[in-house]
Amino acid sequence: MSRFLHEKFAALEAYTPGEQPRDRQYIKLNTNESPYPPAPEVVEALNQTDVAELRLYSDPEGKDLKEKLAWYYGCKAENVFLSNGSDDILNFAFLAFGAQGAVFPRPSYSFYPVFAQLHGVPYREVPLKEDFSLDVDKLRGTGCFTVLANPNAPTGLAVGLDAIEKIVVSNPDQVVLVDEAYVDFGGESAAELIHRYPNLLVVMTYSKSRSMAGARLGFALGDRELIEDLEKLKFSTNPYNVNRLTLKLGAAAVDAAPYFVENAKRIMATRERIGVALQGLGFTFPDSKANFLFIRREGLPGETLYRKLKERGVLIRHFSDPALADYNRVTIGTEEEMGAFLKEVRAILEEEGLV
Repeated sequence: MSRFLHEKFAALEAYTPGEQPRDRQYIKLNTNESPYPPAPEVVEALNQTDVAELRLYSDPEGKDLKEKLAWYYGCKAENVFLSNGSDDILNFAFLAFGAQGAVFPRPSYSFYPVFAQLHGVPYREVPLKEDFSLDVDKLRGTGCFTVLANPNAPTGLAVGLDAIEKIVVSNPDQVVLVDEAYVDFGGESAAELIHRYPNLLVVMTYSKSRSMAGARLGFALGDRELIEDLEKLKFSTNPYNVNRLTLKLGAAAVDAAPYFVENAKRIMATRERIGVALQGLGFTFPDSKANFLFIRREGLPGETLYRKLKERGVLIRHFSDPALADYNRVTIGTEEEMGAFLKEVRAILEEEGLV
């Protein structure tokens, strides 16, 4: 780092994205992207006029997209916040609501502690139970900004709305943020609860089920005043945070909801089939409600499986956290990709003398 960087950032441990190697063609099962393209309506949404109008700024309020999302989720446009990916919303939320500190589960999305450190927010991590399930009682009445991913990453486990409601009700004077990046793969969305609880913020993304990770589009649903808080920060930093093309593509994706719902079902069906096959090979994993599996095999170190699969052209996600070293996160790809994955896993198990 340079000598010009502010000293308060010197010890910041930045988030590490999933690797994107370009040395060969890989089957990418490491970053939880959708294996399917966006809906045909999304692909066909843009024309020459849209490209020509790139000379103009985008609508800073994103009115058209807000109205479509509001219609889809049963709220008003004033209850919708748009951003350049859901990570931007998390960033704003830690900045806006973290004055009294923050609490979130561990292990969970590794960006949470990064945002807390970035904004000088003191934080506490609540360990998951031994089976990776959420200890709901330890997130009740925290007295500070409370964040949880539901379904959780990297475990894939989810809790029901009764658990979410208990946490929200017990923390009336602080914001509770529910990160629903993976909710469309079997989870239960808390979006309907925003009408009852002014301290609830539900965050979603286009990156997973809507197949638009490269478009960088996220949104939050919440009480009008919470949304106004986020808008104030947005307009104080980057008012044109969502580009013109992404706004139009995002609206087209809402119109094409049946397509992404069907793709989510396909991914869930593949997840179940691959889960059965992996269990037959001796793997164990939590009951995932996300588009990935968090797998472990007795006698096979997680790093070994990751490395050997990479050598064979298959990327999965391995974590440096010692508590997770035995596990790997495997994104659910197409049937063909997962067939290739299973073939290589069997070969590795034979090589290691485990079958």
